[in-house]
Amino acid sequence: MTGRHPPWIRAAAPAPERTRRLDEVTRRRGLHTVCQSARCPNLGDCWRRGTATFLLLGSRCTRGCRFCAVEAGQPMPADPAEPERVAQAVRELGLQHAVLTSVTRDDLPDGGAGQFAAAIQAIRRCQPGCTVEVLVPDFGGQREPLEQVLEAAPEVLGHNLETVARLYPRVRPGANYQRSLTLLGAAAGRRGGARVKSGLMVGLGERWEEVLAALSDLREAGVDMLTVGQYLSPSRRHLPVARYWRPREFAALAVRARALGFAAVACGPLVRSSYHAEQML
Repeated sequence: MTGRHPPWIRAAAPAPERTRRLDEVTRRRGLHTVCQSARCPNLGDCWRRGTATFLLLGSRCTRGCRFCAVEAGQPMPADPAEPERVAQAVRELGLQHAVLTSVTRDDLPDGGAGQFAAAIQAIRRCQPGCTVEVLVPDFGGQREPLEQVLEAAPEVLGHNLETVARLYPRVRPGANYQRSLTLLGAAAGRRGGARVKSGLMVGLGERWEEVLAALSDLREAGVDMLTVGQYLSPSRRHLPVARYWRPREFAALAVRARALGFAAVACGPLVRSSYHAEQML
């Protein structure tokens, strides 16, 4: 993260013993976490509580979103043994709620859906009773990969809208606002399926009414779990922060979101899609 932040943005410092434990487990099993790859400001808090979000399919993304610190470039081949290693790490860490995400893999025919499904199934075997939350890419708009993930029955299916429609060409080149809404709607429309979750960042130049319009679009798609947090630029190479939202603005947005019918809402400067995910569930 770059620059000076306002006083209401203060991330917890990592607890050395917990950080060492998680770092040792993930390194020994050859795993990546979005906490590290995306330079998440909540790493200290989450790792102190013994939780982490696993990053499937390597650490290189085939897209280059201008807000994201995850490395873009030519990815390595998918590792068929990775799902089992993730499950073993979940068991070793004693997790009761596991959160899985991935880099975007436009190079794979299924967009990486098979890796998600295999990881969910492996966690079911290795750590019975553990709930699983997945944060998936848009799969290039294909319905079959989404169905493959949903067939593995995660408790929560997440896909982040990230920003308002007007800012997509600048913030998310390669992504499409309507394509993301369509994926969320397809997941929400699946009877007896996972709860559907999405998230937004603010501070990229969006207007209040545009954020409210995005929330309305998410509710219309059937999303019932929402996170909204402050964008923090991870480096000078990434988009700068246009504005820091104040805590009272996040509180007001949470009130509006609940009025729209979201069942679970987390809005705040340091809120991220997987932050305190087990509490939202």
